[in-house]
Amino acid sequence: MVSREVISGIHWVGALDFDRRIFDELIPLPEGTSYNAYLVRGSQKTALIDTVDPAKEYDLISNLVKLGIERIDYIVINHAEQDHSGTLPMIMEFYPDAQVVTNAKCRDLLVALLHVPQERFKVIADGETLSLGDRTLQFFITPWTHWPETQITYLVEDKILFPCDLFGFHAATSELFITDEAWAYRSAKRYYAEIMMPFRGSIKGYVEKVRGLSPAMIAPSHGPINKNPKLILDAYADWVSDTVKNEVVIPYVSMHGSTAKMVDYLTGALITRGIVVRPFNLTRTDIGDLAFALVDAATVVIATPTVLFGPHPSVVSATYLANALRPKTRFASVIGSYGWGGKSVETITKMLDHVKVELIPPVMVLGEPDEATMQALDRLADEILKKHKEINIV
Repeated sequence: MVSREVISGIHWVGALDFDRRIFDELIPLPEGTSYNAYLVRGSQKTALIDTVDPAKEYDLISNLVKLGIERIDYIVINHAEQDHSGTLPMIMEFYPDAQVVTNAKCRDLLVALLHVPQERFKVIADGETLSLGDRTLQFFITPWTHWPETQITYLVEDKILFPCDLFGFHAATSELFITDEAWAYRSAKRYYAEIMMPFRGSIKGYVEKVRGLSPAMIAPSHGPINKNPKLILDAYADWVSDTVKNEVVIPYVSMHGSTAKMVDYLTGALITRGIVVRPFNLTRTDIGDLAFALVDAATVVIATPTVLFGPHPSVVSATYLANALRPKTRFASVIGSYGWGGKSVETITKMLDHVKVELIPPVMVLGEPDEATMQALDRLADEILKKHKEINIV
């Protein structure tokens, strides 16, 4: 790997992981990812902002060695998760005089996760600054922009924001800066859906705080650098708002075709009523695509066959995910079929305890759907349309 100059005195020294295909053993990475670390040289001091995943530690060390970096005074850790902090112990060995700069909560996590000695830390407070000579780093503590200890770092004179996970996205690309804004928008929305959506309430205030800084660049820890901060700040403002769209998401599984027939019919009924529909067959769906669709949808209809006495396990998993992601969805319902009985509706609705939705009466049928079933699905489509009109999105 090679380092790259961002501007004079500031280098990207991270790592590209083109081959990684899953994150946290959960999140698909169709385009790989990057672990961005940045070297900032002032007239008196040098700072490294974040490190890389331990699997790519050689890349970071190699970049620093090739740049001839003999001394690092500060290692800023914005977030304790190992894809950003994991190489910290090795960097500390290479640069034994470096201080680890972070907030108190992050310090405690780094001690627990990486056994970093307490005496190596310089603990900062919200709004505190650190001089590198002719450059100044300012730190803002931003809890729950993923973990409770997260912070962002702002390079005052050059107006560059280093927000770690916030405002970034998973992608390995040889381009240092974003050149395709449409691609970047979609990638960032997927990342927001998978990682940031549960914390949208916290993020709302941070978006405005960042706007107030008027950064010229946003240099996240995943994905390329953004020279048009307005693009991502406007996008985040929309995503974290309470505004939903005239869309219905239908995650489903069908074992013998009955539930699939109901999904097909309901999809057509909603389209006829002018509603955008996004069905997801969970046996084939990339969960990142499902999360992406949940960002804006006003309604979710969960469709399941009955396995023994409850919903299909894949539906249980998707419902758990939706509940954990806490989308701003306003309405939900359940459709599906059963053989001799079961409690699919009760199980699913109980699992949605973290999502503030109004439940629309379900459509569960015995066996193969018939004409009466289709009429019930038409009534469900009518009710969804009515609810969407009530909140003025139709």
